[in-house]
Amino acid sequence: MINIFTRTSLSRKAGASSLLALCLLSCTETKPQVLPAPAPALANEEAREPTQYTELKWSDEFDGGALNQANWVYEQGGNGWGNRELQNYTNSTENVFTEGGNLVIRAKQQQLGGNAYTSGRIITKGKQSFQFGRLDVRAKVPKGKGVWPAIWMLGSDIDQNNWPVCGEIDIMELRGSKPREMLSTMHFGTSSADHRYVGTTERLAADLSDDFHVFSMVRSKNLMRFYLDGREYYRFTDSSASPYPFNNPFFVILNVAVGGDFDGNPDATTTFPQQMQVDYVRFYQYK
Repeated sequence: MINIFTRTSLSRKAGASSLLALCLLSCTETKPQVLPAPAPALANEEAREPTQYTELKWSDEFDGGALNQANWVYEQGGNGWGNRELQNYTNSTENVFTEGGNLVIRAKQQQLGGNAYTSGRIITKGKQSFQFGRLDVRAKVPKGKGVWPAIWMLGSDIDQNNWPVCGEIDIMELRGSKPREMLSTMHFGTSSADHRYVGTTERLAADLSDDFHVFSMVRSKNLMRFYLDGREYYRFTDSSASPYPFNNPFFVILNVAVGGDFDGNPDATTTFPQQMQVDYVRFYQYK
């Protein structure tokens, strides 16, 4: 006669052994590793020759009777702008206007508030940001001691990451007392106390103020290339800056400052008015 209690006990032991074996097999089984999907490439992040950027994505030709405020915002005020500048920026048509298919930003010796000069400064912030691609600005710049024309950009995240954390790209700056020297400079850092900058001074055979020139900057991932009338004169890479905010969207600024730390104040040799004329601003990408 078979002992039922013994059979039941053996069956339970066998079941427990099978379960243990399955658990061990499960623990030693190699499962395939699931890797996160790579981040999608951003449009035009690969560097290409400037001539390959043929798709016009945005432009202002300044052909209208007034500044197109769908593209630009006036920045106003006379607070020195961090450089002890002497001008008061206005939205007056005496300082910013279109004429003959050009934008004109005119600096005048004109008292306004506590400032002895007025001028103009316009930006695309909140209207248009630019990331990877080629930006062309065709312009004729002024000269004279203390006159400071600039074509430049700031990071579009400046309201969240204050300067210089947001980054600054000076495509063209000119000390009016040295019209044969053009500066291109990148500003960056982790805080206002950690402001750093790297750039170049391009020395020219003729005054930059003598004629219109095309100032270009081609921005790719971790690389910026600078051109004057199609000739490359400077490269800047992520090895030159840490942190490197220059892969982010930026907005454009056009202005003419007067006086301040960059070129000092006007003297007896400086004549007014002085003006920067801009034929167009164009942004291209490749297909």
